Amino acid sequence: MDTFNATEAYDDGDYTDEAIPSVVHKDHGQNEASKQILSAVLFSVVFIVSTLGNGLVIFMISFKLKKSVNVIWLLNLAIADFLFTFFLPFTITYTAMDHHWVFGRTMCKLNSFVLVHNMFTSIFLLTIISLDRCISVVFPVWSQNHRTAKMAKVLSAAAWMTASLLSISSFIVRDTTQRGEKTLCFTNFTLAGENNKAKIQLAYSLSRFAFGYLIPLIIILSSYAIIVYRLKKNRMAKSSKPFKIIFSIITAFFLCWTPYQVLHIMEIEFMRFPISVFKIGFPIANALAMANSCVNPILYVILGQDFKKFKMSILSRLDNALSEDTTNSRLSHRTFSRMSTMNEKESIML
Repeated sequence: MDTFNATEAYDDGDYTDEAIPSVVHKDHGQNEASKQILSAVLFSVVFIVSTLGNGLVIFMISFKLKKSVNVIWLLNLAIADFLFTFFLPFTITYTAMDHHWVFGRTMCKLNSFVLVHNMFTSIFLLTIISLDRCISVVFPVWSQNHRTAKMAKVLSAAAWMTASLLSISSFIVRDTTQRGEKTLCFTNFTLAGENNKAKIQLAYSLSRFAFGYLIPLIIILSSYAIIVYRLKKNRMAKSSKPFKIIFSIITAFFLCWTPYQVLHIMEIEFMRFPISVFKIGFPIANALAMANSCVNPILYVILGQDFKKFKMSILSRLDNALSEDTTNSRLSHRTFSRMSTMNEKESIML
């Protein structure tokens, strides 16, 4: 059976050692050089924007804002993205050097671990945020009494630990190999034996898709469906600013990570698809996945603008977006509390 390297770019690709030789060194003409330069430039832009944006968000939350529940969620998202961005120069160098890995086997494993860890941490935090908002709408009184900053910190820590456990497999299977004068960083499923290669790849890819995409997507969609239904049923208006920001962050995450997840599932049966699908698709998918690390600060600046004022500094917009909308939140809780009291009275009368 013929095999191939799914992509020549850094892609955390799930292909084995035997899949590398035939196409790694061919088609390195002008188009290939142009793609590498473009990828390196794009990754560099992501690195600069993400470092400045998430660094500024972390600074403002740490020193300027009160540690409310929403602020703690956003702080952890920013830290996850900032940590990933810290390792991005390794990928930029790898791409610029025509995919020659010079940083050693351990760093190859760690670089892949951080990418997958960022994905898991972000989606787990977004899932927790969605459930938190759903509970605050369905059980407003309970939420008001139990929704604390301490609880948010505990849940955030749980998200980080779970993401670390699920990302260990990426650290284990990532490997380096020598091909001519190049050292390649790739995913090697033959580490557990040639006979188990297919089963391990299937389990690895499906578990990452299930826990890092499908299950969180179902929970998030269900949570927001309940929120919309409950608000319409009770004719209530939830605080619009935090809802709009969180919804935008979730939408951006799935737009950026869906191509990455779909291509990795397709790669399990790569012989069913043209090679061009992966050679073209993986660089784009990985660029989108990496770009997600710099999207959130941009959304804060855009959505944090007070449209009553024509001019607002970036710091003012960030402060407006990150700060808790306490007034509307209190009004919402009071309204729901009244509704709960009325429902209790009606049930007693019945």
